Amino acid sequence: MSEPLILIPARMASTRLPGKPLADIRGAPMIVHVWRRAVESKAGRVAVAAAEPEIADAVRKAGGEAVLTKPDHPSGSDRIFEAAMKLDPEGRHDIVVNLQGDLPTLNPALITAVLQPLATPLVDIATLATPIKVEAERTNPNVTKAIITFGHEHDGETGRALYFTRATAPWGEGPLFHHIGMYAYRRKALEHFVSLPPSPLEKRERLEQLRALEAGLRVDVHIVDTVPLGVDTPEDLERARALLDPKGKKKS
Repeated sequence: MSEPLILIPARMASTRLPGKPLADIRGAPMIVHVWRRAVESKAGRVAVAAAEPEIADAVRKAGGEAVLTKPDHPSGSDRIFEAAMKLDPEGRHDIVVNLQGDLPTLNPALITAVLQPLATPLVDIATLATPIKVEAERTNPNVTKAIITFGHEHDGETGRALYFTRATAPWGEGPLFHHIGMYAYRRKALEHFVSLPPSPLEKRERLEQLRALEAGLRVDVHIVDTVPLGVDTPEDLERARALLDPKGKKKS
């Protein structure tokens, strides 16, 4: 594989937290913190796919790379595809990582982890999950469950996704897995994915990744031991501020 291209889609429109990418955390905009976490991973080239000029300006002021994209993309996947075509029209980067722009306290090791399933040539898309440990999350529809088969001879660290759902599944004894919405695409798989219309199960469950499964793309899931804090509300923002020190590092 070539060096991955790690893209962070960001837009100012947010129902619960307007202007989220530029929200101040310890003296820096949130999007800058996410960019820093990605750079710290040393996994590949990092750029922000910005919907508005003010986001791109903030990243560039901090020394980062940013590209302006159309403001009306329906999803982050569409935004990163436009950014990839602008930043790498020759296709030198054959892996594209979609890293959400609201993960300022992200452990950089998760970016390396999401790349691991792509060592298998037949895998089109890689993502992450973690075992559910809080009982209430098993029945919470806001916690997406990944239904994974690990095969008979697998080490249990990476498996193949059979489905994603908001329901409590699979039934019976055994672990349930909380899906983490970070993706690593083969370039051709990303191009194919964004060319497809929303699928029936995607619309029913309101889970974009089901479009890939319904189209026959292979999605493998690497198991990790933590769920990154996604900042969606003012309360989440205060938690992120409390978790980071003035230099933007996680407090010990």
